[in-house]
Amino acid sequence: MAPDRNLVLIGMPGAGKSTVGVLLAKALKMPFTDTDTLIQRQENGYLQELIEKHGIEGFIKIEENTVKNLDLTSHVIATGGSVVYSEAAMAHLKTRGIIFFLDAKLYQLERRLKNISTRGIAMIPGQSLGSLYMERLPLYRRYADVEIDCSGKHIETIVSEIRDKFLELV
Repeated sequence: MAPDRNLVLIGMPGAGKSTVGVLLAKALKMPFTDTDTLIQRQENGYLQELIEKHGIEGFIKIEENTVKNLDLTSHVIATGGSVVYSEAAMAHLKTRGIIFFLDAKLYQLERRLKNISTRGIAMIPGQSLGSLYMERLPLYRRYADVEIDCSGKHIETIVSEIRDKFLELV
């Protein structure tokens, strides 16, 4: 039986939130929700299109409203990398969830993110992934209940580590 708390994943784009989330949901026998997918469905467009149409601030507002309207318990939730820009969204996620920060190192993110300009990442044009990482890192750490160091670990190891820690905390 699943606990009544959500398991919430935060972290940079490319950290593996969606991939880890799907595997965690299976391991914990809990439903999986990806807020980026919800946003795309609700707004009828891809993330990059929405950022171009509404600007970064507008996109972050859409993300905030989508997250604040989540009414879930016992779910694994993968969030967009920019969710930490909204204190209201993070407060809402924390009320029913345990927040796990997937800390992938910058070199890993750079290796994984080949499509940075088309992926739908809320970043200023011309901003480097490194500066975005440095900007968001303190926010991820502020909101995280648990920080998971993903460097040099196989995905199954990360999933097991999060599953065990979550079950210990609920």
